[in-house]
Amino acid sequence: MKGKPRTQQKQHRSRRAFLAFLLPSFLGVAVFVLVPFIDVFRRSFTTAVTGEFTGLENYRTVFENGPFRLAVYNTLRFTCICLPLLLILGLAAALMLSQLKQVQLFKSFFLLPMAMPSATIVLVWKMTFSADGFLNRLLETHVDFMWTEDAFWVLVFSYVWKNLGYTVILWLAGILAIPGDFIEAARVDGAGSFRVFWSVMLPQLKGSMYTITVLSFLNSFKVFRESYLVAGAYPHESMYMLQHLFNNWFTNLDLDKMAAAAVCVGGVLLIVILLLQRLWDGGDEQ
Repeated sequence: MKGKPRTQQKQHRSRRAFLAFLLPSFLGVAVFVLVPFIDVFRRSFTTAVTGEFTGLENYRTVFENGPFRLAVYNTLRFTCICLPLLLILGLAAALMLSQLKQVQLFKSFFLLPMAMPSATIVLVWKMTFSADGFLNRLLETHVDFMWTEDAFWVLVFSYVWKNLGYTVILWLAGILAIPGDFIEAARVDGAGSFRVFWSVMLPQLKGSMYTITVLSFLNSFKVFRESYLVAGAYPHESMYMLQHLFNNWFTNLDLDKMAAAAVCVGGVLLIVILLLQRLWDGGDEQ
């Protein structure tokens, strides 16, 4: 009987210590994320100068704005192309690396692009794709590719190249965590390589797939620095993203439109992440 109160006291102390450990993080998130977002939500219904309540007028203005529609289209197109590419290429590279003995050496090689500063990447872009760049000399042409429709594909290549490293590492960690007994048992039962991958390995990689999908989806909104340094605030329309739009609205002090657009984008991101989580949780229950 005396042991139970002591055990309960230890549990209460552990809970208090746990809450005390989480409290600074919670306060940081509340002060630097939740409170500013609530203020942005409030501003989306008011004018930028006087703060007068305007209802849904800011949202109507945003949805009727041509640059906003162009930026949304380019951002969705970019995400829908880059996300599958990154997942498939990363998984293929991780599967090949898992068969090698010198895995650590190649892991460092794949992480190298993430360590490169944005200024270095921009310099490589200019040396390669400018009118006097390496590619024009190779093709014997004189075209500034960053001001053509090809600029979008340069941006896609840059994103995949820079983010492939962490994707490979996360896939590889999931593959190496699969018990070898599962794979051996499937091969003993006569399963081929594809069957082993599809029926044994892929279901075990659902957790890794969810993490990689969410991270890659969020990182697809972080390509602004490179494109801005290469082409400025108003690049070719094929690579005019939401980040360019928000930057230009902020510069022009169109805070009411920026607030309304930020609420819309934040809501879409939240819905997509919740749907992905529900999809993965539903797959685990089955």
